[in-house]
Amino acid sequence: MVEFNGIWVPLVTPFRDGAVDGPALRRLVQHLAAQGVAGFVACGSTGEAATLTEAEQASVLATTLDAAGGKPVLMGLAGVDAQAIARRAQALAERHRPAGWLLAPPPYVKPSQAGIVQHFHTVASATPLPLVAYDIPARTGVRIQMGTLLALAEHPLIRAVKDCSGDRAAAEAVLADGRLALLGGNDDELFDQLARGAAGGITASAHLATGAFVRLAALLRGDGSLAEARALWRRLAPITQAAFAEPNPAVIKGALARQGWMADGLRPPMLPAAAASVDALLGSAKL
Repeated sequence: MVEFNGIWVPLVTPFRDGAVDGPALRRLVQHLAAQGVAGFVACGSTGEAATLTEAEQASVLATTLDAAGGKPVLMGLAGVDAQAIARRAQALAERHRPAGWLLAPPPYVKPSQAGIVQHFHTVASATPLPLVAYDIPARTGVRIQMGTLLALAEHPLIRAVKDCSGDRAAAEAVLADGRLALLGGNDDELFDQLARGAAGGITASAHLATGAFVRLAALLRGDGSLAEARALWRRLAPITQAAFAEPNPAVIKGALARQGWMADGLRPPMLPAAAASVDALLGSAKL
């Protein structure tokens, strides 16, 4: 079973002339893997997965797995129909065998908490691979409430939660319970989450200054002093602010394009970030 700790990068999906740019994705994954990240997420919200066809998603997963050098790769899953998602997971598991899944509650429909449990159990039971619950109410319109998180922990294959809720009480309950690994999901809260005991983070900002984010997680998990971690976070915090000055992943993609990793392309309705936003991110990333 994969260990859910350290810094995971939810990958952008490079495009060139509107198509997925596989060679650019491969180069980026190899570069990030060499910086010591714990793993990757393919086809998450940062990867603009909602704009990709199923064939494109499968291609992104295959490329990421091949380039990751053995590092674990989670595959983002999404949708309203749990049975359809489960069938999709089974097909991807048979063909590509990712390390596990990242799954949010069904967006837009705002199910009950019991409905959320049923949704996650249906998908988690479809394959023998572990699942990370993704609590991101800003995108789904519904919370995974504290009691629901603890109920999900009863399923043997639901192993972690990516917490974008901003709910400290829920995070503390997960940490106290101990069955789910807590992964910070809001980049600007990464220091606080790690200091409280989170196992790691799924951190889009770590496309930049990757090694420094990896070091921060190591420091706050006991490999160094708190004073050193605080000093490092003061340098990293501006990156987490600048990266989200416009809808994610526009600013990050603009910065990566300036660095030569890919073209500055997004799928509509996403638009490229303003030059000033990209300048601010690149300036903050000069550690």
